[in-house]
Amino acid sequence: MSVIYNRVALIGLGLIASSMFWAMKRGGLAGEVTGYARSAETRDTARRIGLCDRVCDSAEEAVKDADLVVLCVPVGVMGAVAEQIASSLKSGATVTDVGSVKRDVINNVAPHLPEGVHFIPGHPLAGTEHSGPESGFAQLFDGRWCLLVPVDGSDPAATAKLRSFWEALGSNVSEMEADHHDLVVAVTSHAPHLIAYTMVGVADDLGRVTDSEVIKYSAGGFRDFTRIAASDPTMWRDVFLSNKDATLEILGRFTEELFALQRAIRTGDGDHLHSYFTRTRAIRRGIIEAGQDTDAPDFGRAGPRQP
Repeated sequence: MSVIYNRVALIGLGLIASSMFWAMKRGGLAGEVTGYARSAETRDTARRIGLCDRVCDSAEEAVKDADLVVLCVPVGVMGAVAEQIASSLKSGATVTDVGSVKRDVINNVAPHLPEGVHFIPGHPLAGTEHSGPESGFAQLFDGRWCLLVPVDGSDPAATAKLRSFWEALGSNVSEMEADHHDLVVAVTSHAPHLIAYTMVGVADDLGRVTDSEVIKYSAGGFRDFTRIAASDPTMWRDVFLSNKDATLEILGRFTEELFALQRAIRTGDGDHLHSYFTRTRAIRRGIIEAGQDTDAPDFGRAGPRQP
C-alpha cells in the first residue's frame, strides 16, 4: 500500500482513533498522523505508547495543514469541536467523523466548516466494550463495514479517496443516506445497547438475586448483555439523545414484539414461540454467513472456559 493522505489529524484519541492510527501504520497510509485529546492525561498516555507521530496540545494545532481530519469525539460535542477547528482547516482538506449518528452530526458540524473544505461523514461499524487510547489495535476494522454518508455538495473525488482510505484500513465500504443510516443503526446497535443496559439494570435492582449470584452464575446471555453494557457511558448518552426519533421508533416496535411474546408464554402458545425463534435464528445464521461473526465454540472467545 502507499500513502493516501500526507497528513491525517485525529481529534479524540479513544478506541477508534487509536485503531485507525495502528491500521494506518500497518499499511503506510499516511505521511504523518497528528492527534489531540481534550484530557492532558490522555495526551500523556498517547505520547507514552507512541500513539500518533505527534500529539498536539490543541485541536487547532493538530488540524493545521492536515489533508484529512477525523472527528473521533462523542457526537454531542462534534459541533463545538468543528467550530473550534474551522479557522485552522486548510483549503481542500477533508473532514470526516466516526460517530454512530449521522443526521445530528451533519446538522451540527456542516454549518461551521468553511468553503473549500470537504465534509464527508462516516461511521465505522466496529468496536469493542473497551475505550481509551490503549484499547486500539490495527485489526479492528478488518472485514467490518464502514458507512460513508456524503452530504449535498460532497465532492465525488474526495469521497472516492476517503472510500479507498477506509478500504485500506481493512473495511468494506458502503454509502448511505443520513436518515436511513440512523434508522438502520437504531436496529443493529442503538436499541440492542439500550436493552442490554436495561437488562443489567434489572438484575441490579432485583432484590431476590444478590450481586454475587448475578456475577457468579452469569450464563452466556447475561454475560453478553454485560459486555455490551460495559461500553463508554458518555458516548452512549450522546448517541441516544442525538438519535432520539429512530431509537424511539425501534423501541416501540420492540415493545410490541415483547408484548406478543409475553402473551404467547402466558397462553402456552408454543407454536408461536417456535415459529418466532426459528425466524430469528435464521437472522443469526445470516450474520455469520456475511462474515460479521463466527460460529466457533464460545463465539471464538479466547482464554480458558469456566467449568
